[in-house]
Amino acid sequence: MSRVLLTGGGGFIGRHVAAALRDNGHEVIAPSSAEFDLLAQDGATQAVQAARAQALVHLAWYTEHGRFWEAEVNDDWARATVALVDAFAAAGGLRAVLAGSCAEYRWDESTCDERSTPLEPAHRYGRAKDAARRGAEVIAGEHGLSLAWARIFFTFGPGEGGARLVPSVASAVLAGRTAEITHGAEVRDWLYVEDLAGAVVTLLGSQVQGAVNLAAGEGVSLRELALAAGRAAGNEALVRPGALPARAGEPMRIVAAVQRLREEVGWEPRIGLDEGLARTVAALRAADPR
Repeated sequence: MSRVLLTGGGGFIGRHVAAALRDNGHEVIAPSSAEFDLLAQDGATQAVQAARAQALVHLAWYTEHGRFWEAEVNDDWARATVALVDAFAAAGGLRAVLAGSCAEYRWDESTCDERSTPLEPAHRYGRAKDAARRGAEVIAGEHGLSLAWARIFFTFGPGEGGARLVPSVASAVLAGRTAEITHGAEVRDWLYVEDLAGAVVTLLGSQVQGAVNLAAGEGVSLRELALAAGRAAGNEALVRPGALPARAGEPMRIVAAVQRLREEVGWEPRIGLDEGLARTVAALRAADPR
């Protein structure tokens, strides 16, 4: 068992990661932003000193739906991430896993591979994540800190913000309303959030360093996902693909290579798409059992 400092532990992914860490016998220190503001000058140092942790899982970032792509605060989070790793390494931390993003890659419809795909982010969010990785890796090298960079792709599950695809479709169908979407031809690589949490914890316990894609390695179109969510909620016919105009500039395919995750980390998904959607719908029903 180790003591783990978890940032972003109150978020959609963070809550599941906290539970998975505890299930694996770790002591989790997950301070809230009210306790330590990581964007403040001494916030990172204060959080590290209070936690006295051997391991770090850093998930905290600005993620407001629809706004995070070009928000200026992304740059602040990049600097805060580097400061956190510096403080953690200086305090004698041993192992860190930091949350990166598939948005760091060039999106050209080829499979995103850690070893070969160019890092050419299209948005400020991806550029800030890449800058945070580069800075953190320099510090890790200087201090001998074991560091992995978890490139997260697309996630769904209980607790996800209601404006996102799966909860918006499922909630509409549960209420007997139509769920209007775009044509939905875009293909994405989806992981159920509990699986993602398991991947983060397995990566933390491994010796693997550098960038690792956290994904299923399979593509599912937004249309397929929306129809499956409607089916899980009881009425696929209420989902209306093509009812909304497509968003300009959306990449048609973002799918991960997962050889490092499977072969080096030794992790594979346990929960399929249909089961994950069933669990998500069950959670929505429990939250609003009308």
